[in-house]
Amino acid sequence: MRKLINIAFAYMLVGVASGLFYREFTKINEFPEGGWTQLSVVHTHLLVLGFIVTLLVLLLEKAFNLSAHRKLYAWFLGIYNAGVILTAGMQVTHGMLTVLGLESSKMISGIAGLGHMALTAGMILLFVMLRRSVPAGAGAEPVEKITA
Repeated sequence: MRKLINIAFAYMLVGVASGLFYREFTKINEFPEGGWTQLSVVHTHLLVLGFIVTLLVLLLEKAFNLSAHRKLYAWFLGIYNAGVILTAGMQVTHGMLTVLGLESSKMISGIAGLGHMALTAGMILLFVMLRRSVPAGAGAEPVEKITA
């Protein structure tokens, strides 16, 4: 659980810093106020997909011991976090190009798409773990018992 707390804290710091970066980068480069760039949504993406979702997973871990599914849990953490980082990284890249008035490429959109696919795969893994961890009904046993 300590690992989840550390991950959430890191996303909180990077999310807040990305908001500051957006404000300062657009100001320094005299980007028109009210002009749209993907830099404006990196802050929200990191705080929601990184910070808040990780805190929710922490609560689910406390309630249902998701980490008992060792392989699924490791895959979830790796794939989901790679998706968040890849998606946010491509948003920053695309947003900086917009502010600088440079042309973006289809490669950036393609890599961002891979980030979204990783996020989706991570969420699917989370729900697989939940289905295996949450009892089927009141007083029922978990769907699959894990013995360690």
